[in-house]
Order: sequence, then C-alpha cells, then structure tokens
Amino acid sequence: MAKRHLTRRQNWRIQKIQDERAVRASKRADMAEESLIGGDLGPEQQGLVIAHFGVQVDVETTEGSEAGLIRRCHLRANLPAMVTGDRVIWRADNQNGGVIVAQLPRQSELSRPDHRGQLKPVAANVERLVIVFAPLPTPYTTLIDRYLVAAEQSGLEPLLILNKADLLAQGEYAQIRTWLDVYARLGYQVLELSASSGSGLDQLRAALRDHISVFVGQSGVGKSSLINALLPGIDLRVGALSESSGQGTHTTTTAKLFHFPDGGDLIDSPGIREFGLTHISHDDLLEGFVEFRPYLGHCRFRDCQHLHEPGCALLGAVESGNISASRISSYRHILSSIGPASY
Repeated sequence: MAKRHLTRRQNWRIQKIQDERAVRASKRADMAEESLIGGDLGPEQQGLVIAHFGVQVDVETTEGSEAGLIRRCHLRANLPAMVTGDRVIWRADNQNGGVIVAQLPRQSELSRPDHRGQLKPVAANVERLVIVFAPLPTPYTTLIDRYLVAAEQSGLEPLLILNKADLLAQGEYAQIRTWLDVYARLGYQVLELSASSGSGLDQLRAALRDHISVFVGQSGVGKSSLINALLPGIDLRVGALSESSGQGTHTTTTAKLFHFPDGGDLIDSPGIREFGLTHISHDDLLEGFVEFRPYLGHCRFRDCQHLHEPGCALLGAVESGNISASRISSYRHILSSIGPASY
C-alpha cells in the first residue's frame, strides 16, 4: 500500500491535537501530584536550594516573613535536575514540605563528568572556587591545576588554600613552597592557614565575605574542619586519613550550602580525588593555563601540541623560565587524559 502523504494543514492539526493532549496530561499529573502531597498548595515564592537528597531537595525561603525557613521539596516531573545553589520558584504544601515549580536561570555552573563520562552539574550560581590542599594527604600539582582549569572554563575566581600550613616547617614539604610561589606569580590568591590552630582564618573569612564559594579538594585535606572553624555549630563530621593509603576518607555525601554570619555563602561538595576534564577541548585546556595565553598561536607548526615539537613557543617559554616545568608537566598529563588535539 502506498504511503499516504499529508498536507501541511493536516500535519498542523495532528501536531495541535498532540500538543493539547500533552497539556491535558501535564495538568492531570500536576493534580495527581498535589493530591499525593496533601492537596492545597500555597502561592509561588522564590527559594534557594541548599542541599540535595536524591529526588528531593531542601529549599530555603528567600523572601517575605518566612525568609530563612527550610522545607524539603519535591520536583515537578518536567523540571531539570537541581543542584545546590539553584534559585527556584516553589509552593508550600500542607504537610510542611513543598513543590518546586520552576528553576530560575543560572548565572554560573560548576560541572564535572560522572562515572559514565557524562557532564554533570555539581553546584550553581557560584562565584569563587576554593581549592583546598594540604601537605597530607600528599598533594599533586596536576590535581590542583585541574581545578584551576575548571575554574577558568567555568568563569569562577579561584582561591588556593593551603591547610595544615604548620607542617611546612618540616623539610620534606619544601617542594610545596615552590608550588605556592608559582601560583602567586601567576596572580592567583594563595592563603596559608591551619584549621586546627586557627592561624590565618581571619584572612579566609575576609576573602569569602559576600561571595558564593564552593570548596573542592582531595578527601582528608580538612575542608570539613575549615567549615567547622568558620561556622561554629555546624559540626560537620571529620574523617581521618587512612593508615594504609594515606588518603582521606569521604565524610561529605551531598553538596550543602551554608551562610556566613558576616555575609556570603559556602557550598561544601563531596570529596573527590580526581577532577575529570575529559569534556573540554584541547584549545580550552590551553586557555585554562593562564600563563600559556601570550604564546598561543606563535609556534612554528599550526598543529603543535607543545610536547616536543621544534619551534614550540610554550617549550621556549619553559626554557626561558617564563613557564614553570611543573605547569607544563600538568598540561601534558591532562592532555593525555582528554586525547589528542583535533584540527
């Protein structure tokens, strides 16, 4: 049987009927949802996602007489996944919970690939990426540089925090001092402090004031200890270093947002030991190293990957001392994880 060809008007009518059915189905789903959570819903109001728990999130009211009130909310089925830091429109139910009905546009987004390689947001509307590291567990410039590249690509201002700085007096950590000098020369703000002694915490408070920041870093570097010191009463669980591996144990299981008394917010993300950048291009990677930028486009070969090619402007800058050997080593390590450049 020959295939029937529909006119433009027939196609339009079919699409119109399908759209109307979709709207009716959505309304029925909304009514069923309202019935499930207790019926009457309050007026729409703005809120802030401060924690995520699977299919539910904690929303803090940001306006009106109930500003600061926190409710556990469901998400409407047609909404995208929410992350801590999202600004939303929500309605209260009559069971001390609520329903999120809309997501407001994000000003920024921090994402990382999940275990399947799919890019997944971990925090929204962040301004500052606070990269915490320490002499123990053993830090790696490659991991720190991954965070810096992620910050540059996400448009976030990085802040480097060396916790347990009192350990630098021990000679075995002399290399870390060299790293700190390299990052400071690149224009990154670097703070040395100790959560246990309280040394340097006033500087950190001043740096975080009136900003929305997210803490990242290896497990065991003291992120939770820092938050406990900055926000007395929060009492986050602190994990000890594993005696067998020297690595930190994971204590934070979901990203949570906290308010500083003097202004500003902080998002504590789950501890991660690796920060994958498999989603970025070779050009994005190069741009993520701020000191590389003046030399890009000046190599002898257009397809130069800056590994060992003759006439490479970046390698020339390393030889002249304008680019540190540790940074070019980090670039090569990250490049090997995202694959060869394509032109």
